[in-house]
Amino acid sequence: MASKQEHFITKEGLDKLNNELDNLKKVVRPEVIDQIKEARAQGDLSENAEYHAAREKQAQVEARIKELEYLIENSTLIEGKSKDKIGVGSTFEIEYVDDNEVEEYTIVGSTEADPFENKISNESPIAIAVMNKKVNDIVSVESPSGSYDVKIVSIK
Repeated sequence: MASKQEHFITKEGLDKLNNELDNLKKVVRPEVIDQIKEARAQGDLSENAEYHAAREKQAQVEARIKELEYLIENSTLIEGKSKDKIGVGSTFEIEYVDDNEVEEYTIVGSTEADPFENKISNESPIAIAVMNKKVNDIVSVESPSGSYDVKIVSIK
């Protein structure tokens, strides 16, 4: 039996997943069913490209619905951010020791990670390295391109 993987998610992220699921079930799914009905009405299904395209879209929609239901069911809501130690949901600043560059990151679950917004997955090398650390701690980050040191400047 496969074990279920726990997904960390913020309230906003959970709302986004629920909204997408609601839209797929109430809007997209009925539209696809109507497309299939219209294509069936055109006759011979063996050579009906619209029918096959609608069936393929239906399969994609149903797969996404199942994926969203699984994520929602197996998500752990991120609550109660600590200002003392870094954890999932924390926003913090680190200074790269080698070049004195300061960056701010927020640790989120893998489904919400967005490097363009400095939202990093709790499974990322930086997050793993700084988890449960405090301000002024210097930690080594193990990455595929080698290790480097960072200093925790602040926890917000």
